[in-house]
Amino acid sequence: MFFKIFKRFFDAKPFNQGYLPEEDGHKIFFMEIGNPDGKPVISFHGGPGYRSRANSSKTFNLKKYRVILFDQRGCGRSIPYGEMKNNTAAKAASDAKRLLDYLKIKRKVIVNGGSWGSTLALLFAETYPEKIEKLIVSKIFLANASDEKWQAETSGLFYPDMLERLKEGAKGSADMKKYYADLINSNNLVEQVRAIELYGSYENVLGSLNPKLGFSELDADVIGSMKIFINYTAEEFTLKKNQIMNDIEKIKNIKTLIVHNRLDMVCPLRNAYELHKALPKSRLVIAPYMGHYGKGLSMVIKEEIKNFLD
Repeated sequence: MFFKIFKRFFDAKPFNQGYLPEEDGHKIFFMEIGNPDGKPVISFHGGPGYRSRANSSKTFNLKKYRVILFDQRGCGRSIPYGEMKNNTAAKAASDAKRLLDYLKIKRKVIVNGGSWGSTLALLFAETYPEKIEKLIVSKIFLANASDEKWQAETSGLFYPDMLERLKEGAKGSADMKKYYADLINSNNLVEQVRAIELYGSYENVLGSLNPKLGFSELDADVIGSMKIFINYTAEEFTLKKNQIMNDIEKIKNIKTLIVHNRLDMVCPLRNAYELHKALPKSRLVIAPYMGHYGKGLSMVIKEEIKNFLD
């Protein structure tokens, strides 16, 4: 107990937080951490379906930077929770722009994001390239055909038993993603739990040497989060085919840092490498670790951000 209280003392604390004015039936939660007069950094959290966390701001020097975090539509503290109506990747990019306008930030910003957050960071940069000073992305996910094939087919080279359970659970459906989306969108709690325990947890299996489908705890937060995740997956992440790479020319002159684990089984390194090759002003750092997350990768990201910005 003492350790938890002691640890909380050093948690990052917002100097400002609140909600954006409602748009399309959504109220977006945001918080600002660090130096109110520092260089602005806007950060996109992962998922789809997760939430922003104050301590993620500690990746940056909080004496020098003003880190702006927000919960995407239907996520975290944004209202209504788990809502997919008027909820798209384009809306997340638009909300980030609205947030900067709401905070009266007119100078160029540093954009940051990891995993699904990297997808949105790239989309935001391609949509508003004139607002971007630098781009920092990690655990690259491009939401393209390569990612789709990896999850639905190639990952079965390593997890044939787990992938077979997903397919069996979909009862032979030709569209496994849509099948599980129909379950999570039903009003039947048993069906929702089945979608979460199978399809929703498969990402957590990838990279594990002792894989197990399911979650240790299932509550309303997990159900809401997984509803966003599974629906986004079924809707091709609400992006056009290969949209990020098709529009990459728009950000070719933006200085970019890319960090990725060598053995990331959720988002294989290939996408990070191809992104780097398409951006002449990018630096790719391949961390010598395995997994989609981890202390080793976090340490590399923090050190590389320091070198990249200072």
